[in-house]
Amino acid sequence: MERRSTFYESQEEETEQKKQMLQMGTTTMKRKFRTSDEELDDIPVSSIDLSVARAEQVLRPTWNTIRHDPREFWVETRDWSHGSFRKYMDKLEVNVIQACRSLRERVDRKALRRKAEEKCRQMKEFRELCGRRAPMFWVPLRAHCVWERMSVTLVCTVLGNPKPLIQWFKNGEPIDLRSSPPGKYRILNEYGMLTLEIRRCSLEDSADYSVVATNTFGQATSFANVLVRQYVGMKSGWDSVSYPALLPVYEGEFTSVLKPVFARENEAFTLSCSVSSSLERHGPSVHWFRDGELLKDSARRRTTCLGNEVSLSGSPVYKEDEGLYTVSVPAPSGHQEQSAYLFVRDAEPEALGAPGSPLCVRCHDIHKDCLLLSWAPPSNDRGSSVHGYYVERCDVSSDQWIQCNEVPTKICRFPVSGLIEGKTYLFRVKAVNQAGVSLPSKASEPVTMRDSAKEERAIEIPYDEGRKIIVSKDDLIEEPVKVPSPPSNVHAGEVSEDYIVLCWDEPEPHGKEPLSYYVEKSIAGSNKWQRINLETPVNSPRLAVFELDKGKSYCFRVQAINKHGASDHSKPSEPISLGATLVVPPAPDHMMALRDTNTSVVVQWGKVECDPEILGYYIYSRVSGDADWQPVNNKPLKGTRFTVPELETGKDYEFSVRAVNEAGLGERSPVSDPININQAIYCPSAPYDFVLLSCGKDEMTIGWKAPKFTAGREVLGYYLDQHDSSELTWKDVRSEPIPKRTCKVTDLHEGHFYEFRARAMNSAGVGKMSEPSDLFKCEEWTMAVPGPPYDVRCTEVRNTSLMLHWEPPVYEGCSSVTGYFIEMQEEGSDTWKKINESPTSDTHLRISDLETGKQYQFRVIPINSAGTGSPSLPCDPVIAATKPGTNEIEVGVDDEGVIFLSFENPEPIDNPQFIWSKNYKGAPDPERTEISTEGNKSKLVLTNPSADDLGTYSVEVLNTDGVSASHTLTEEELADLLKKSHDVQHPLIRLISGWNKEVLENGDVRLWLQVEKLSPAADLEMILNDKIINNTPKRKINFDKENGLIEIIKEDFGTEDKGTYTAKVADGKASNQFSLILTGEEFDQILDESNQKKNMWKKKKGPHFLEQLQWKVTEDCHVIIICKVTNITKETTLKWSMDKKSLSKGQYDSQSGDGKLTIEKFTNEDKGNYKAVVKDSRGEDVSDLDLCKEGFENIMKEICKISALSASPLKCQGTSEGIKIYSDVKYFTESMNPTWHHKNKKLDSTDRVKSGSTMNQVWLHIINPTDADKGLYVLELFDGKDIHKRTLDLSGKAFDDAMAEHLKFKEAAITEKNRAKVVRGLPDLATIMEDKTLCLTCHISGDPSPEITWIKNERKVVFKDRYKLDVKGTVVTITIDKICAEDSGRYSITVKNKYGSETGQVTVSVFKHGEEPEELKKTMGKPQKQK
Repeated sequence: MERRSTFYESQEEETEQKKQMLQMGTTTMKRKFRTSDEELDDIPVSSIDLSVARAEQVLRPTWNTIRHDPREFWVETRDWSHGSFRKYMDKLEVNVIQACRSLRERVDRKALRRKAEEKCRQMKEFRELCGRRAPMFWVPLRAHCVWERMSVTLVCTVLGNPKPLIQWFKNGEPIDLRSSPPGKYRILNEYGMLTLEIRRCSLEDSADYSVVATNTFGQATSFANVLVRQYVGMKSGWDSVSYPALLPVYEGEFTSVLKPVFARENEAFTLSCSVSSSLERHGPSVHWFRDGELLKDSARRRTTCLGNEVSLSGSPVYKEDEGLYTVSVPAPSGHQEQSAYLFVRDAEPEALGAPGSPLCVRCHDIHKDCLLLSWAPPSNDRGSSVHGYYVERCDVSSDQWIQCNEVPTKICRFPVSGLIEGKTYLFRVKAVNQAGVSLPSKASEPVTMRDSAKEERAIEIPYDEGRKIIVSKDDLIEEPVKVPSPPSNVHAGEVSEDYIVLCWDEPEPHGKEPLSYYVEKSIAGSNKWQRINLETPVNSPRLAVFELDKGKSYCFRVQAINKHGASDHSKPSEPISLGATLVVPPAPDHMMALRDTNTSVVVQWGKVECDPEILGYYIYSRVSGDADWQPVNNKPLKGTRFTVPELETGKDYEFSVRAVNEAGLGERSPVSDPININQAIYCPSAPYDFVLLSCGKDEMTIGWKAPKFTAGREVLGYYLDQHDSSELTWKDVRSEPIPKRTCKVTDLHEGHFYEFRARAMNSAGVGKMSEPSDLFKCEEWTMAVPGPPYDVRCTEVRNTSLMLHWEPPVYEGCSSVTGYFIEMQEEGSDTWKKINESPTSDTHLRISDLETGKQYQFRVIPINSAGTGSPSLPCDPVIAATKPGTNEIEVGVDDEGVIFLSFENPEPIDNPQFIWSKNYKGAPDPERTEISTEGNKSKLVLTNPSADDLGTYSVEVLNTDGVSASHTLTEEELADLLKKSHDVQHPLIRLISGWNKEVLENGDVRLWLQVEKLSPAADLEMILNDKIINNTPKRKINFDKENGLIEIIKEDFGTEDKGTYTAKVADGKASNQFSLILTGEEFDQILDESNQKKNMWKKKKGPHFLEQLQWKVTEDCHVIIICKVTNITKETTLKWSMDKKSLSKGQYDSQSGDGKLTIEKFTNEDKGNYKAVVKDSRGEDVSDLDLCKEGFENIMKEICKISALSASPLKCQGTSEGIKIYSDVKYFTESMNPTWHHKNKKLDSTDRVKSGSTMNQVWLHIINPTDADKGLYVLELFDGKDIHKRTLDLSGKAFDDAMAEHLKFKEAAITEKNRAKVVRGLPDLATIMEDKTLCLTCHISGDPSPEITWIKNERKVVFKDRYKLDVKGTVVTITIDKICAEDSGRYSITVKNKYGSETGQVTVSVFKHGEEPEELKKTMGKPQKQK
């Protein structure tokens, strides 16, 4: 009770206190209630503070405050006494005050919002004006890894003012929503938050993504990698959540070798190999390397893991991509690797014989307007040394390549100037030799020109949690720099034989204004300074100086300029002269080539030490006997040992090496000794697949398979070890090698378990030890069925068939083996299928109807009277496919008529062993056959062919990859071979046409016959009446072996020619004879006809040539062809022709018989066969002169000699383009081979120095000459034997006069080019009908643009009302609306500028409607010409 009373009392006291507080609060609020503006007037705050406070009030939620007041009043009045009037009034007053306050707050809130928004807008604009800056990623992109078919969102935040433009990229390519699959991408930009959403990701979406923000102040980029993993959890039984963590270790291994690839420049390449199980889940763990450097996917290169294949592909490929590629895949113990070399050959050049393209173009020492370029020379100069390089540049914004040097640079280093700051460039290089210009190299990496000195002057000031402000040192200078101080430390940064790169330090302090520089040079010791960069100053403290004289030393000084003025000159540099000519590296020594495999060779050589340092080595190879070297690699090698792959087995190769540096390719190393490409001598691999063939109480018979790898050498024997499982050590079975692959092991313990291992031995030594066999128990076999066959192997493997061989069981059981069943197992199957329904008694079987490309295994099961025995071990897996290059047995008849079977081994090895057999039952009968081997070819000869030789002949080459073949000799084939053999051993020359007799026009008698085509070794013996006759002037015997023609031509045919003619012909073993009996009436008829025709021929004798055609060259270089004819009459004519074309300019003197043909200008068109024909009624004669090859060359040599001797001294004259040096000759030909020299240096024709010739002049044209063109010029002319020189000293007054004449002509050319002209457009006459509109248009030209004046009838035309003038560029148009008769007259346009003027005229004739113009009447009145 006491506690309760105390509680009520305290509650009443608390209620009273609250009432008092309410009264006081109400009274106070009544007294202090004012408007918001009145209250704000008493607050001493600044306008900025007021805006900030109002903004905070606007942004703060006000509903909390509004709800707070009534709740507070309710708490305070919850314990009031109910029913009190005063309390009611107080409550009403509170409600009124609350409503007023709420109303006031609403009004004030709106006013404050308006004021705050206006103030915030002003402040925002102010902050934006003060905060304009380049874009910056406040929150960059981050990498993501997602599962396939999921979506991923890339988010970042960018700051920048003005608002930057945004572009997203995938692997460097812009993301275009229009060309992308619908709904694939979603791009947002909300208040600087950039979002890229990629929906339903696939493996192709794995890429490098980037976003680029750009505004007027700069550019920023953020990158992120997205990796999309393939989800296979449900398929493989793994839960999707635990799958990544429980991914099993990859346990596969390589199943194919990564082979070398030969690609051609600008084409595609693929490196691939296969593994035993799929790598798709382990794709990120597969890596590719080139020369030890990790490779990543790019626009030109992509790695793939599809199924069991791993590949790297690229397109296009460049020589820079050449190198040793290594693929690394995961393994339980780390990684397993394979390597192969990618060779990139040169693309075919545009000009035949042009060199390969340079490579490895790099940019160094980059400044605002210049940089230094370097590259590596090509390996293949195609027989003509590279004598220079052209450098080209490309502004990435224009895609136009511009040549940087007019004269090819000799070394692989070149300073490039004249670039523009801020622009990005690409560079490429072309090589030049006598044949032409190479294809361009791969472009360099893009390089942006920047001021490196500006970066050095920048100071970074860190502040505010990792931010920083970059300030230039020039901004910290109190007094601004106006006129710069002189530069300092002028020195040579690089010295070459062609140029000097000058460097200097910029003035300190630098100042805010950009600086440029003028450079002057002076010959050391003189005080005459000459400015180098006359046209434009350089903007960087670097300058490459060309066209300096060798042997002279120069001093240089620099002057800095800015917009305020120029500094004083710097101190002169120390004397500098051009450097010595760079020397190519010497030839490497200690050249060696060693065998590696049957298609590769290891080449090694000594290291080359020289200055400048070498860039690497190029290897060259050729087949022994060839003259041309072929480059092996096209990218310089750093080491001194290299394996050359993909060579032809069995051929002999030679190798050489050349070192390369910036000066070019060095001398060729000594040629290596010829090496035959074949397998190196290695020890054999280990035997395998041990099998128990028979077992007794204390003995075992063990068999095993031969090593898979024997290095092409015969296995000489095996060493077998045994191990008792109850003991610790291994024991040798025998101390001497075991010759066969079976061995009976004795002295064993019954009931013990034994395991065996073996090593093979060849001529190289003993190979590796095999793995231990399974444990075999030593207990006697008492089973009735036979034991397993062994040594099951396949030969003659083809697309659909093979031959299976095996050895019979060692243990036969209770009875002899009666047959065998063959079983087959296909790849991917666990079941064995029986091939033969009935057992075969042989130990071989041909298996057919196989599926091409499929893998098989076979085993053999023996049978005896007790039943089926144990199956053999399966043979090694074999693929049914004919290997490329597989040879078959060739059957034929040789030149001796011998029937043979031959076989050539397609895998050349040293001393191959050919094993021949007949019907697979052993070697053929040595009494009926002879076997010989020569190199890689074996030949089996049938010594006495008969039916006993019918059957199947097979051959197998030991120690190869299954090289074997067979051939079945049938009865029909043997009969055909026997017939061919007889024809070869007893041949007859076949007769085509028998003896023929005819009398020629001059009375000679021709006897001839024709046989088949004979060899060049054929022989003829002609017999008349049993006497051998020979070829004489009166009796010509012709023997045309090619056509098989035999003929006798007899002059003065008489009785001594009567009788029997016999022709005996022999050609090797073939022979025959053919006879003709010429007697009796037949002889008399031929004799009479011969006498008649002989008499007629004598009567027809007419004119003939006394002197045949011959030529000579006159002093005027005219070619004259002369001849002399005799026995002529008045009607005799002489006609000339060339290549059967008549020549009308020939001359003929009918009195003396002299003929002459004059050619004033002898050229290639006059090359040919000249013929002169003299003819009259009595007959004709012909004389030929061959001027096609040797004759033409002799004439040209004579002309060269005369013309070279006639060359005038060199003269010079100025032209509008430069200075021309020339010599006049009587007749110029290309054979004179003119060569120009300047200061003892041969000149090549370039864009600035051009050489050429005309018919009577040889000239050299120097475009835009400078002082460097002064000096002694020499012209060399070749006359076919000697060289003739003409000289001119172009210096002093001669040079000044030529330059003055050049400037005069140049000024005249400029005047003529820029003079105001009326080009085209105005007609001579224009007729038009009244009330029409006349438009006269013409084209003008001139620089500067000319003034235009139109004149009508000697009065200037005023353009207003109907007259209008329109000038658009070079097109001028005068328009006359509603033309009338008053407008007729002569109009002229006059154009004029400071270079001259010109006038164009037109006559305008206006006629009335219905009338015919006067001009047309005049035209119609003239008589028309007949067509």
